[in-house]
Amino acid sequence: MSPAENDDEFTGIHCRLDELLADRGMTLTELSAAVGVSIVNLSVLKNDRARAIRYSTLRAICEALDCEVGDLLVLAAHMRDITT
Repeated sequence: MSPAENDDEFTGIHCRLDELLADRGMTLTELSAAVGVSIVNLSVLKNDRARAIRYSTLRAICEALDCEVGDLLVLAAHMRDITT
């Protein structure tokens, strides 16, 4: 099995979707309707479980939240040490 296929692999990327939604007073359901992505898929992204994201989805989320990609996805090299 390649490292990319390991579901437990720590990528060092953290999705700040929860924080951005809270800052904007928006729910995951509202974002789902705005971008045309299921709540389940957004939840996977929000919980740092996504293994990939389409550029079109990334752009739609950023447009709906009026943010940049770097506001949504951040490097979190030490996050594993903090959460375990």
